[in-house]
Amino acid sequence: MSEVMNRARRRLLAAGAGMAGLATVSRVARGQGATVDLPIVNGKRNVAAYPEKRPLIVLTSRPPQLETPFEVFNDGVITPNDAFFVRYHNAGIPTSIDPDKYVIKIGGNAAGKPYALGLADLRTQFKPVELVAVNQCSGNSRGLFAPRVTGGQLTNGAMGNARWVGVPLKDVLAKAELKNSAKQVTFNGLDTAIFNGGDFVKALDVNQALDPDVMIAYQMNGADIPMLNGFPVKLVVPGYYGTYWVKHLSEIEVIDSVYDGFWMRPAYRIPDNDCACVEPGTAPASTRPIGRFNVRSFITSLSDGAKLRAGQQVIVRGIAFDGGQGIREVAYSTDGGRTWREAKLGDDLGRYSFREFTFPFTPEKGAYEVCVRAWNRSGQSQPMEALWQPAGYMRNVVERIGVTAG
Repeated sequence: MSEVMNRARRRLLAAGAGMAGLATVSRVARGQGATVDLPIVNGKRNVAAYPEKRPLIVLTSRPPQLETPFEVFNDGVITPNDAFFVRYHNAGIPTSIDPDKYVIKIGGNAAGKPYALGLADLRTQFKPVELVAVNQCSGNSRGLFAPRVTGGQLTNGAMGNARWVGVPLKDVLAKAELKNSAKQVTFNGLDTAIFNGGDFVKALDVNQALDPDVMIAYQMNGADIPMLNGFPVKLVVPGYYGTYWVKHLSEIEVIDSVYDGFWMRPAYRIPDNDCACVEPGTAPASTRPIGRFNVRSFITSLSDGAKLRAGQQVIVRGIAFDGGQGIREVAYSTDGGRTWREAKLGDDLGRYSFREFTFPFTPEKGAYEVCVRAWNRSGQSQPMEALWQPAGYMRNVVERIGVTAG
């Protein structure tokens, strides 16, 4: 076994031992009174440091759902591994994995040559690629919907941006010799359902699965993927919501039909119209599977209620991203959206990445409503007022914060 694999195995066994005590870790944090008050109804949350993670905001502990504290996004456009959000659907999550025995099975009724792929083979028999991409939970910001919707009440921290290294999925599928009848590809991981909901299996149309940017990743920000984010490999579908980013990827099936398992139907569906929205309190006439991100932008260096010094310039920073067109422009307003100016864009790390922006602000004495709005290269932007849907997915809106200068 290579030295790289030795290191990975030693690290994972240590993480696995800690994972067995997830509930204990959370109880210790609660016992110490580590909490945060989020700006939503019933927003008091525990804060806990899980294995391989710094203290994160706990939505649920079984299964783990951990939100990144928003101030992390002001530290840089790459989200550190130990601060990256965690989202599981099933409580039966793996707590230790032996890389030597890890296998991905590739098959299905539309695969001409099924085979099994070991982790060492994945790392050595295919040409690796690197991509910077945002992973965002479909329900990111759900707690901010008005009227309120059911589901995990997240604020804006269920997202993160990382540098992923792995193998193009299309190269792995090519060895399976897809038949002409192939219609979709399904993906399964090692997490299992203990109660209701069924095994977490997702599907992509064949054309999307063969996109050269879709990868089986085995490295995140220059290190092994943390256990809670999918060690040793996860599916990376850049520009698409995190529901498709299957963790601990263990089975790929090429099929000649449209997969209709629970997590594709009825779960993770959005209104089938141009805005993916309906009037509050109503149900959509028809739905489709959730897909790509819409455009989002956030101020990261100022928080709502911030106090500034009158007459002193501050450089305001933020991030913007979309589903893969790339950010073309960010504008800012300091008067609640009545007038706008162009912000300065930072380095372009790729069309799937966070894009930093900055703008100068020298307030006189008084109160200000500061807004930001982004456009991608296709001209798509954010609405001035948030749209609504019953599942609480895909929130995007011109974000506003109130600040005062004195």
